[in-house]
Amino acid sequence: MATVTYDSTTCLFPGSDTPAVDRLQLDIADGEFLVLVGPSGCGKSTSLRMLAGLEDVHSGRVLIGDRDVTSAEPKDRDIAMVFQNYALYPHMSVAENMGFALKLAKTPKDEIRRRVEEAAAMLDLTQYLERKPKALSGGQRQRVAMGRAIVRQPQVFLMDEPLSNLDAKLRVQTRTQIAQLQRRLGTTTVYVTHDQVEAMTMGDRVAVLKDGVLQQCASPRELYNRPANVFVAGFMGSPSMNLFTLPAVDGGVRFGTAVVPVPRSTLGLVHDPEVVVGVRPEHLELAAPNAPGDGVDMEVDVVEELGSDAYIYGHAMVADRAQSIVARADWRRPPRKGDRVRLHVDPKEVHLFSAATGRRLG
Repeated sequence: MATVTYDSTTCLFPGSDTPAVDRLQLDIADGEFLVLVGPSGCGKSTSLRMLAGLEDVHSGRVLIGDRDVTSAEPKDRDIAMVFQNYALYPHMSVAENMGFALKLAKTPKDEIRRRVEEAAAMLDLTQYLERKPKALSGGQRQRVAMGRAIVRQPQVFLMDEPLSNLDAKLRVQTRTQIAQLQRRLGTTTVYVTHDQVEAMTMGDRVAVLKDGVLQQCASPRELYNRPANVFVAGFMGSPSMNLFTLPAVDGGVRFGTAVVPVPRSTLGLVHDPEVVVGVRPEHLELAAPNAPGDGVDMEVDVVEELGSDAYIYGHAMVADRAQSIVARADWRRPPRKGDRVRLHVDPKEVHLFSAATGRRLG
């Protein structure tokens, strides 16, 4: 096992003036499960491939432990990679697939068999060792790909969207298995996904990228509760945070007919007449349109009933702008499509960002 360091690492593809990854500075602890997340094209897979030696580093360094591997061949980096498409040999059995890298390394047969059987027991694959990949389900094939990585006993696991080919139920099951397995093995793991729910549920820390630039790296709880900027606030969380550009007034910000109080110290950081206010769906309280109290009246367009949760999607005029809003409702008595509701904001749960820079205030 080892630490991993991206030291101002930049990747610039030939013919492009814009870096795919721009001066990435990231320290990954020994045994940590770090998730790289962001929208398509943000540089997360490129970052992983630089660590694997599959993409050239234009500037900066990549270190595994104390060793600079920036120019090292992939085979010399002591890493194991799990791909999105499994990459299994169809003519080989499960056991042969899992032990193939060890066979190439001329590991003794007894040692190969021991490692393969140990990994198969961890992954509940023992009964499938003699089967060919075509006789396995997608989830079983992905576990074989995991087993192939495990038997190599590398310093670092690299996983590039390994669950994207699985159905929804199997994704939930398999991501739990991967997280449990990583904690049992204690191997440093860098995991790439575009799914922020995966990122929030699996990672010790999550690194959010946009346009090749690291936006924030923190624990899932901190990313959710204290996003560093508007992009992170809108990207992390499902459904995503509501973001409103509201006028700053004496004592706070105006939300419909309400003034949401904001600490004077925070308002002192605002040099623009407007501020971006973020409110998560669970922090909007629903009331009847004529109920006492100030707020914003919204018309319900869609109701999503999820059993133990219900979310309403609607539209309202906020600061003289048409605004789409999502709020969590009482799952036992959710509003209906076409209903009008009044939304009140919990002032303790408001996030404030600069309208000019997008950065968090306070």
